[in-house]
Amino acid sequence: MKTRTLLACAFAATAALASTAWAEAPFPSRPVTLVIPFPPGGATDVVGRLIGKTLGDKLGQPVIVDNRAGAGTIIGATYTAKAAPDGYTLLISSGTTFTVNPALQPKLSYDPLKSFEPIGLVARTGLILLANKDVPASTPKQYVELVKANPDKYSYGSFGTGTTAQFTGELMLRATGTKMVHVPYKGSAPAMTDLMGGQIPFSVDTVSAAIPQLKSGKIKAIAVTTAKRSALLPNVPTFAESGFDLDADTWIAVVAPHGLPPAVKARLEKALQDTVADPEVREKLIGAGLEPGWQNGAATASLIEKELPLMRAIALRANIRAE
Repeated sequence: MKTRTLLACAFAATAALASTAWAEAPFPSRPVTLVIPFPPGGATDVVGRLIGKTLGDKLGQPVIVDNRAGAGTIIGATYTAKAAPDGYTLLISSGTTFTVNPALQPKLSYDPLKSFEPIGLVARTGLILLANKDVPASTPKQYVELVKANPDKYSYGSFGTGTTAQFTGELMLRATGTKMVHVPYKGSAPAMTDLMGGQIPFSVDTVSAAIPQLKSGKIKAIAVTTAKRSALLPNVPTFAESGFDLDADTWIAVVAPHGLPPAVKARLEKALQDTVADPEVREKLIGAGLEPGWQNGAATASLIEKELPLMRAIALRANIRAE
């Protein structure tokens, strides 16, 4: 009995030591999962895979991409919000998750402020008003004159109801005092096809999506919606330059479940900052049509807080509803 007791105690002590060693292992001690709430191939997926690879190098552990698409990013966001707040499950997503969905749906399965711990913002892209090549307007002022002179004649397309493109389009209409009918599409590609074909005269899209199509010569850029010109399209003016109060873009950020230990958050934030600063990552982000734009977790949280009431006001004023 004594021998058995001694063996049992020894085993228990060994297990306790192993458990303690595991608990005290420096973060990260195993692979990290990066949830992307979009299907493979989209802009956020491209950024996520690019960021994930280098982030893994900085952390010293693999970052495994997990595409959990559906319900306008709600599926992936909810999965992340309910994950253990240990730093091993992260989410990379756009303003759609954090400011657009809450503006459209009062009862979400996650809270944009309380469910997540922002790690940092990694990239931004402006939006742009595009026109078919035959539309008799090529500048912001010409656009305003044309649309105001022909009330109820013109429409603009976007890549979907309740998307950042529609929200930005409504901000543009308000800033310029113009009216156009919104035509939602299921994605950027079909909207761009109809714009090039002349089925719609205007569309609002991201700068990153517009760059390849502008080269075709079948569409033209009227103006970008940011306060400053895009480094990717330096010859395209802004609405602000023509005296219109408009500054809107979309962004991509990384968050973790709320309740992350401070030391783990600090480790992730530093690794993500170093990732965005990496020359190769920056070059590839720019090549994908995005502008690297690091902001730490606190600044990202402030951005969400600032945009939420704005998006809710736009949704109410323009009667934008979730599909």
